[in-house]
Amino acid sequence: RHQYSSAMSPTQCTPEELALAQPDNHETAQIEAWYMDDSDADQREEHRLQPNQPVSLQKLAELGVLYWRLDADKHETDPRLAAIRKARNYSYVEIITISKDTLPGYEEKLKTFYTEHIHSDEEIRFILDGSGYFDVRDLEDRWIRVKTCKNDLLVLPEGIYHRFTLDTNDYAKAMRLFVGEPVWTPYNRPQDAHASRVKYLAQFGKKAVAAA
Repeated sequence: RHQYSSAMSPTQCTPEELALAQPDNHETAQIEAWYMDDSDADQREEHRLQPNQPVSLQKLAELGVLYWRLDADKHETDPRLAAIRKARNYSYVEIITISKDTLPGYEEKLKTFYTEHIHSDEEIRFILDGSGYFDVRDLEDRWIRVKTCKNDLLVLPEGIYHRFTLDTNDYAKAMRLFVGEPVWTPYNRPQDAHASRVKYLAQFGKKAVAAA
């Protein structure tokens, strides 16, 4: 298994590449996130609180979530994506289409994606078409829903509790990236003693949240 590493090596990247690889600015980034309600209605709905409680990219960054807005139509030749991959060692790439017509075992896969879990590596997704929601837990154990659309590249840190669902459009095409050979193993909650969860809390939290 290849361990996650976010270190940017200046010996491998030029200053220009390092600059290109920087995540989007918190003040100008075009991404929408909000705290979720506790309704058990269709997971594909927005599940906003009333009134809505938006979450800033600054808040997401404090949880270790990183964001870039790229050009999905030029993903094969985009110098910024190439710089991100080089700087963050994303050597593996594959494209997955999530829809009833294209994904074998669609219903079961959606259940797996939406079961709260962690990974022992980063989760990196670049939305090439369609849309969906990534839900992440904050350090008070509240769900934050992050809307991802075409052109959005999202990186979730190793050890964060999260899940994914399509929205009501029932379609997303995404690039999955990985450091080295891919390991997609989900570790379903509770995982508070897992090394990756301990590592996450040591880096981003002052104390462990209560177990589910």
